[in-house]
Amino acid sequence: MPLTDVSIKNAKPDSKPLKLFDGGGLFMLIAPTGSKWWRLKYRFAGKEKLLALGVYPEVGLSAARKKRDQAREKIAAGIDPSEAKKLEKRTALLNANNSFEAVTRDWLEERKTVVEPAQHSKTLARFENDIFPWLGKRPITQIDAPEILTVLKRIDSRGARYSARRVRSEISRVFRYAIKEGKAKSDPAKDLIGAIPPPLETHFAAITEPSKVAEMLRAFDGFSGTFSVLCALKLAPLLFVRPGELRKAEWNSIDLDRAEWRYRVSKTKTDHLVPLATQAISILRELHALTGQSQYVFPGARTALRPMSDAAINAALKRLGYDTRTEITGHGFRAMARTILHEELQQKPEVIEHPLAHVVPDALGALGAAYNHLALNFPLTETSSPTRHQHNPPVAQSDDPSAARNARVHTAPWS
Repeated sequence: MPLTDVSIKNAKPDSKPLKLFDGGGLFMLIAPTGSKWWRLKYRFAGKEKLLALGVYPEVGLSAARKKRDQAREKIAAGIDPSEAKKLEKRTALLNANNSFEAVTRDWLEERKTVVEPAQHSKTLARFENDIFPWLGKRPITQIDAPEILTVLKRIDSRGARYSARRVRSEISRVFRYAIKEGKAKSDPAKDLIGAIPPPLETHFAAITEPSKVAEMLRAFDGFSGTFSVLCALKLAPLLFVRPGELRKAEWNSIDLDRAEWRYRVSKTKTDHLVPLATQAISILRELHALTGQSQYVFPGARTALRPMSDAAINAALKRLGYDTRTEITGHGFRAMARTILHEELQQKPEVIEHPLAHVVPDALGALGAAYNHLALNFPLTETSSPTRHQHNPPVAQSDDPSAARNARVHTAPWS
């Protein structure tokens, strides 16, 4: 007699496993503990087999019968339902290990050793916020270009076009990593190059009029924040290095006696030498008394084991009343220096690019990639500005290194 919901509920366990048959090989196995399991008895290739169909009451009578019928259809088609179930489990496990999120995290872990910690954190945040919620659980082999484009358009629709284009590139890198590891055969993100139009080019806000620069430098004297941040503010227009390189500067890379700062440029992975003007030396010597025992020239406010926050300079500029979106940013000191050195001091653009630590084609002969910063220091200091009322007299070139150090006097037009 077929089972009913009532007969199943009223069935009591015995001292030995009890079987209640429904029909078509389906039966309920009741354990002495009271647990109730669905089983299907069938024959395949001349052998009697059992197939587990679930646990009651999670799987009810009607659901169990449906599973029985599906198994019978496989048997009729020459497929062993037990082997088919094992294959489904293996496929599910493989898909879990090969999910887009799992592969991405493996790629990020491998990449972690060759990128800055901050860059790793930002990339991970982009995936967690903009990609994983929609693609994370999908098997990487099943993701196609239209799915990726939907994600990119969602990012672009909030006005983050640059991020959308960056995300496409990073997704493409994940697929290339998967291909290398044998977890994917193609990169659908590659077909989406140009699918998101490039953003309108914008530049970091910068003050480039000498009179306004002079006004800003005078405003620094009224800064009421910490002494370390004040020193960073004063050094930024003197050195015009990248903000991240300034805040991460370490004392062991600065030679105050030789007036030199040597460091590895994070963006171009090249060695860079910054000659220090007498004003910069004065600022650094005064700061050394406060932070000289630390690894960093500008240690963090909470711990000296980390450098100053990357928002510190912009926050200081805001406290001084400057709009960091439209007037000046920490990075804007570089644009300020480049513009004034070229337009006011008539320096050649290709010469200016070297102090900015930009990669410059070897069009300057010996200067080229192996740029001698000290050699170029003289033309920059010898040139006077047409906007100056006073300027230092020209400095004669000399083979004496001490003369070179003594010649490093800041002669920018905002002095």
